[in-house]
Order: sequence, then structure tokens, then C-alpha cells
Amino acid sequence: MQKVILAGVNVRDDPDFERSMEELESLAQACDMEVAARAVQNLPAVHNALYIGSGKVKEVRDLASMTGADCVVFDNSLSPSQQRNLQEELGVAVLDRTNLILEIFNRRARTKEARLQVESASLQYMLPRLVGMRQALSRQGGGAGAGGGAGAGGGLANRGAGETKLELDRRRIEKRISELRRELAAIEQDRMTQQKMRRASSLPSVALVGYTNAGKSTLLNRMLDVYMEENDKKVLEKDMLFATLDTTVRRISPGDNRDFLLSDTVGFIDKLPHTLIQAFRSTLAEACSADLLLQVVDFSDPHHREQMQVTQKTLQELGAQQIPCLYVMNKADLVMERSRLPRVSQDHIYLSAKEGIGVEKLVELIQEKLYAGLVDCEMKIPYTDGSAVSYLQQNAVILQLEYEADGVYMRLRCRRNDAGRYSKYKI
Repeated sequence: MQKVILAGVNVRDDPDFERSMEELESLAQACDMEVAARAVQNLPAVHNALYIGSGKVKEVRDLASMTGADCVVFDNSLSPSQQRNLQEELGVAVLDRTNLILEIFNRRARTKEARLQVESASLQYMLPRLVGMRQALSRQGGGAGAGGGAGAGGGLANRGAGETKLELDRRRIEKRISELRRELAAIEQDRMTQQKMRRASSLPSVALVGYTNAGKSTLLNRMLDVYMEENDKKVLEKDMLFATLDTTVRRISPGDNRDFLLSDTVGFIDKLPHTLIQAFRSTLAEACSADLLLQVVDFSDPHHREQMQVTQKTLQELGAQQIPCLYVMNKADLVMERSRLPRVSQDHIYLSAKEGIGVEKLVELIQEKLYAGLVDCEMKIPYTDGSAVSYLQQNAVILQLEYEADGVYMRLRCRRNDAGRYSKYKI
């Protein structure tokens, strides 16, 4: 197991600094790293060249030598020059928070789409760092030699083999990014086709969103346990950051013709790299097109309010902040008496997905939200239009059904647009 040192800068006594460092440790553990030590520094602003002060750099170098750590992980994104300077000064590998998250995503990606998205984000992260190295070499070697004019091949001759290789690497990366964009665009087109087909089924859609490891996958699996009894439809649930990267869509059938589609999405995290948000935008489109969001919150986490703010900020960046939302305060059994669960307060429900407490009540709330616009109708449908009878049986709440001499009598509760669609059969 790789030994690492965690390093961070607390700028102007940031109240979230300690939480961020704890989260960094969880990210490191998710990468199978052993945290050997922490190094923190209080500064009015980060150091432009080294992120931490020069004195702290020496302290971290000595700490790495003493503990045998071969890597230092910083709790923020480092600029290309900062990362390069730190590696030269420390003599060990240097990673930042973005590196760590990208590595976790790379390990957890299972589907072709997720793997392509992670590769795209990783290459976009790497590209400016190659360019920075190339520019440094250019400054060192530019203008040297008597043949440095603009004559035939003079510019390239002065660059040196190292810079030429970096330039070639940069072009290869840019070419690969373009290829990935084309492949992801084709997959996104297929996804949009699937979404249209689901929309055509008239089933409303619900998306699980929230901070990583809040229990979204566990909640989806409990609903499948209660209403579907299909073990092969379950998703991976594990007590780790980013256990789920691939969007999964399942049909939930409570048995009263008020079914809905439920999708599980990748979790959010503070300081989530922008390249990852962009890369996973098509995957997160399930949330953007949902009729209802379930924001799953780890209510037992003392920082759950800050995590909710991060989730809201990410939803705003995705353009999904206007979608109606239910707040699922999960793991409430760890901080509340079970006898008080489930508890409902406005748009918040306190439950435990792992223990199966409150799942049925949550489904009731979901149905109330999704089917609030249902209207009561009475219809007499002739036997010649059997497709109308079949459609309404699948997509409406049937309160009474009788087969009479001149057609099928139905008393039902259906969507307003379906009532209009079959208005000619209304009694």
C-alpha cells in the first residue's frame, strides 16, 4: 500500500478546512493509500510558486524521508507550475485533489461510457501541464546558438528533443480528446433516443442525486427489494466514496398503476473537478430531465448541511435547480430514535435506507408529487378501441371497471393529458 502525506493550506481560518482535510483522507483511502502524516499551514493566501511556504516545503520533505512516504497529496487543485515546482523541491510524487478523484473514477468506471468520460477528463487535466513543461523548456533554450534565426528549420533545431517530444505528446492528446468527444457524442445520441422512448411510455422519472456515499444506491436497492423482488436489477452499494459512476434506470411498480422510473447517478463532492462535471454531463442528463429529484443526504454526517450546499451548487451548474425536489435525510437511525422514524416535515423525510425504515412512506410522497395533477374521470370505451382500454389500465389508477353490453365502463384517475386524449369517451 502506498504511503502518502496529506498537505493543505488553511487560508484565513477557513471554517471548512478541517472537513476538507478529513474528506481528502477518505479520498486517499478510496485509492488504497495509507496516510502516514498530515502537514498543514495557516496562510493569508496560497504561495504562487509552491502553494505552501518554502519553510513548510522543507518540513514536508523531511517528513516524507522520516515516514517513508513516496507521495504528497494536496487538498486543492495545483497549477501546472506549482505541481512541477513541488516535485522538484520535494523529490517525491505530487498529487492534488483532482488527481485523486480522477484516479478513483478511473478505478471504478465499468461501462464503456464511464471509461471514455474518465479518460477525457484525465487528458484535459493533463494537457495544460504538458504545455507548461513545453513552455519552460522553450524559455530555457530559446535564442541559443548562431543559427537561431528564422531560416530553414532554425526554430525547431533550437528546441531540443525533449521539447519536440512534449509537442508531439500535446498533439496526440488533443487528437485523442477529439476522438473521445466524437465517441461520447454518439453514445449521448443513443442515450437521448432511450430517454425519448421512456418519455413515450408516459412514465414519470425520478432521479437520485446527492453527495457521494450518502446512500443513493442503497435506497434504490431497497425499493427494488420492496416492490420488484428482482435481485439481478440491483446496483453496487458499498460504504466508499464514488461506489457508483454509471447511471442506472429501474422501473418501480408499487402495484397501483402509479409506476415511475428511478435513476441512480454519480455522487457529488466538494471541489469536484470542472472537467469531470463536463465529462459526466451526459450521464447526469438523467437528473436534468427528471420530473422529480430525490436529494439523498447522510443525515448522520455532522457536515450534511455543507454537503447539501455542494449538491445544490452542482445542480445549478447542470441547470437542474428548478426541478421539484424531495430531501431524503438518510441514515437518520444513527442519530434519531427508531421509534420516531419515518418522520416527514414538509419536503423532508427522515428514514434509513439500509434498515428499510421509511421506504414505503417515501414512495407515497413520490407518488403524491408525481401524480398530483391526476383528474377523476368516467368513461365508456367501445370494444372496438381495445388499445385505449389497455393503455388506461397500464397508465391510470382504475377505481372501477365493468364490461357492459355497449363497451367497457371505467371510473379512473388519470393524467390531465390522457383525459384530454380520450375525452370523446367521457360520460
